Amino acid sequence: MLMRFRRSRFAVLVLAVLMLSWTVNVTLASVESGASDVPLSPVVDPETAVALRQDRPVVHAVLFWSQTCPHCHFVIDNVLPAIKEQYRDQFNVLLVEMRSQQDWASLVQTAALFDIPQASVGVPFLVIGDKALLGSGEIPSYLPGLIEAHLARGGLELPDIPGIDRGIPFALPGEEICEAGTDCVETAVLVGQQKPDGHNLAIAIMVGMVGALAYVGTNTVRYFRTQARFRAPKWLEQTTPWLAVVGLGVAGYMAYVETQAVEAVCGPVGDCNAVQSSPYAKLFGVLPIGVLGVVGYIAILLAWFWTRLRRGQSVRQARWAVLAMTTAGTLFSLYLTYLEPFVIKAVCAWCLTSAVIITLLMLVNLSPALQPVRGRARR
Repeated sequence: MLMRFRRSRFAVLVLAVLMLSWTVNVTLASVESGASDVPLSPVVDPETAVALRQDRPVVHAVLFWSQTCPHCHFVIDNVLPAIKEQYRDQFNVLLVEMRSQQDWASLVQTAALFDIPQASVGVPFLVIGDKALLGSGEIPSYLPGLIEAHLARGGLELPDIPGIDRGIPFALPGEEICEAGTDCVETAVLVGQQKPDGHNLAIAIMVGMVGALAYVGTNTVRYFRTQARFRAPKWLEQTTPWLAVVGLGVAGYMAYVETQAVEAVCGPVGDCNAVQSSPYAKLFGVLPIGVLGVVGYIAILLAWFWTRLRRGQSVRQARWAVLAMTTAGTLFSLYLTYLEPFVIKAVCAWCLTSAVIITLLMLVNLSPALQPVRGRARR
């Protein structure tokens, strides 16, 4: 009886295992059959993908901005990335940078189309359709709603306004921008994350200017304490008029650019138009820095020629006047040079040239100022 019971229990166990195996096989077969009935997504070739993208509505906008504008950087670095991430290729915005007085004139013309007076024109300034949004408050508040409204209407083309031919498409890092009839080009506009062209040169000039100021200050203090004469080659002083004339030419050109609202020839280093169009290009917002430089170099030339044409105590005073003017000019140029890479985020080759010239003028006029005057004044 015991053997029969064990055999029957073993048979039941084998039967249960066979039934379980059959059930699993049927289940897997039905899953595979059901999966085969699901249609697979077709592989879309690049041309078809572009065509599909072109069928979707796209909204275009234009943003006028400046490197020296913190509100512009807020919009570009914080507002546009989130909006672009949401709409991707259905929202395109061109960034038009204000680099010269002509750029600002174009912006004023654009603002006039929206009945915005010149006194109210500023950046960031965004144009989307028949609307103009000003400032870092209006743009994030109204731009998403305007995008949705224009997408619902079938999209929006670029506005017909001055300056958009210089626009650069805004894109997320690594994003591909595909336009009709063109190949996809990987691009990304990352504002404020790269050092301006000429950054290292500006830093090197700043270091040299600080060293020159320390050298002049040390020798001047020693002269007043010990009355020790500071000796230097006599030919150095003869370079003063030549350096001043070159500096006058540089300052004259910058004054011409600033007062006539023309685009400057910048050369291979830096972006002088961005510097010249910044708020720091005018002293107290009124006097162009180039005009101030012209006045300064003329004053240095007049004082130096006085030392050559006169004798006596007035010569000593003129020599100290030249040293004082060149030292003040070097200090002011050091401040301006600091602004370029760290505040304006652009470097001006003309400005750096003027900074070097005024520093050299200070150095070559140190020795004449610390020398006794020969001869007496004429009567």
